[in-house]
Amino acid sequence: MFNTPVAFDVTGDAYDRFMGRYSRRLAPLFADFAGVREPQRVLDVGCGPGALTTELVRRVGAEQVSAVDPSPRFVAALRERLPQVEVQIAPGESLPHPDDSFDAAVAQLVVSFMRDAPAAATEMRRVVRPGGVVAACMWDARGGMELLSLFWSAANELDGTTVDDESRMRYRTPEELRELLEGAGLGDVREELLEVTAGYDDFDDFWSAIDLGVGPIGAYFAKLDEARRIDLRELLRQRLGEPTGAFTLTGRAWAVRGMRA
Repeated sequence: MFNTPVAFDVTGDAYDRFMGRYSRRLAPLFADFAGVREPQRVLDVGCGPGALTTELVRRVGAEQVSAVDPSPRFVAALRERLPQVEVQIAPGESLPHPDDSFDAAVAQLVVSFMRDAPAAATEMRRVVRPGGVVAACMWDARGGMELLSLFWSAANELDGTTVDDESRMRYRTPEELRELLEGAGLGDVREELLEVTAGYDDFDDFWSAIDLGVGPIGAYFAKLDEARRIDLRELLRQRLGEPTGAFTLTGRAWAVRGMRA
C-alpha cells in the first residue's frame, strides 16, 4: 500500500487546497455525530492541519482541546493556526496522554492511513473516561467520494490495468469501522453516512490541487512523467463533463462511534 508518512509530508496549505475544502465541511457533521459539546474535553487524533480541531475549539474552547499528528509539518501548521491548543507530534497508536483524560477522542479521515488502526482505537479508548466516546470517520469506499472515484477511474484507464488505489484500503465501510471499535472493547457502536459538497472555481482549480503531492493521489501523480500527466488531465476533464466554470463534487463519509463502558 501507500507510504503514509511520505504521502502526507506536505504543508498545511497544500492539504487545505486538496482535501481541506471537504474536511472543513465534514467537521461539524462529524462533531455532531460524535456528540461533542461543552464542557467536554476532546482529543483530535490525526489532526492534520486542523480542520476538525478548529470545529472542536469553536464548540468547547481551545483550553478543552488537545490534538496529535505524526506529521511535524501538520503539527507546526496547527500550532500557528491555533496557538492555544495543546498539539503534539505523536501517532494514534501511542497517545502521549494519561488514562481517562478526555470525554471524547475523535479521528477524522485518518484511520485508514494508520499503521495499526486497531492499536490506535484501543489507545483512544484508553484515554477517554468511562462513559466517554470514541469516534472515527472515513470516505466511503463504494464510490461515495467523487474526487477519489473520478481520479482513480482515470488512473485505471491511463494505466490500462487496476492501480493500487484507495478503494482497497481498510476501514472505508461501515462494517469495518464498526469492527474496529468493537474490537477495541467499545459498546453501543453506531454508524451514520455523512455527506458534504465542495466547490471548485473551474477545472484549473481542480487540477492544481492534484499537483500538490497530497495523500495517495499525490504519491501516484508524482510518479507520472509529463506526457502521462497531460493524458491524465484530459481524462479527468472529460469525466467531469469538460466544465468551463464553477462546479461542485460530493463526498460521503461513514462515521462510527462507540462508548467506553
